[in-house]
Amino acid sequence: MSSGLTRRRGGAAPGGAANEAEGSNNTAPKKDTGNSAPETSYENSENGHKIAFDPRDMSESAERSKQPKLTLMEEVLLLGLKDKQGYLSFWNDNISYALRGCIVLELAFRGRISMEKDPSRRRFSPADRNIEVIDDSLTGEVLLDEALKMMKQSEKMSVSSWIDLMSGETWNLMKIGYQLKQVRERLAKGLVDKGILRTEKRNFLLFDMATHPVADGGAKEELRRRVRNILTQRTVVINGSQFLPENLDFRYLRSVCMVCAAYAANVLENALSTMGHEARERAFAQTDELLADYSQWPFGKKATGNGIGANLPQVIAEEISKSKDKELQMEVVVACLSVFTRLDSLL
Repeated sequence: MSSGLTRRRGGAAPGGAANEAEGSNNTAPKKDTGNSAPETSYENSENGHKIAFDPRDMSESAERSKQPKLTLMEEVLLLGLKDKQGYLSFWNDNISYALRGCIVLELAFRGRISMEKDPSRRRFSPADRNIEVIDDSLTGEVLLDEALKMMKQSEKMSVSSWIDLMSGETWNLMKIGYQLKQVRERLAKGLVDKGILRTEKRNFLLFDMATHPVADGGAKEELRRRVRNILTQRTVVINGSQFLPENLDFRYLRSVCMVCAAYAANVLENALSTMGHEARERAFAQTDELLADYSQWPFGKKATGNGIGANLPQVIAEEISKSKDKELQMEVVVACLSVFTRLDSLL
């Protein structure tokens, strides 16, 4: 068990421990015993023949058309991968934990989970408030759907508890079943399917290992530009693209969360490699300020002292005002970012 778990726990409110003890009687996600919808439907073709199809495929296709091409997890992983070698740094201990946090963030942005609507929740810090599933429809992303199913079938737990459990960082052996396995490899294979990466085999001393070099350099460069834009420009303008459609909800807030998650995952420097030392240090300082502002609710309402991203508070406030009924989902975003502030690299 890493020492980072102890330090993260040290910053939590007492409610987190209570939640852990309260759920210790459940050994694993419960099986869904309810009636499920039929998996096959039929429609008549022009020649009168019946065509079988899975209605879930239709809903997944509609879901994908409304979402960015890459999830937050995939963006953070892509930033961390070495372009030509196709693997992550062997010394990065933070990325696995940060990726689980990104799963929770992505589910909140997609309207699948929110904070439990309980007035007493304000007694606890955001990271120690319970979350609940408000929409269990499939997202079309395997990892998101796997996490969503666990949350739906299990007792309600806090954001920090879920991130810990999905990372396997728990002393409760009865909850090992909640750990998401091989997240990095599965995300990489998903990026291969999307044409962003390709798969190669490399020899490392006595064994071969699958690596995933970048196949579409434009995707990663667009990601780097967005990071530098947020961290260096006085007025941040994020143009629409296939990776961040113009009609996507919370475009600017998602981008801020991506930067903060990359920082927590220890991969942000890869996006700033073309900048000088002093410029990089200013960018890291700006990320610290973003984390501080957006790990509390309501979000920071004034620009940072250095003038970078002066328009971000207003733009993000406008995004949220268009979805006033999503305040409980925004609290989940706040909770994830507050968990990121406890990671070892930031202490």
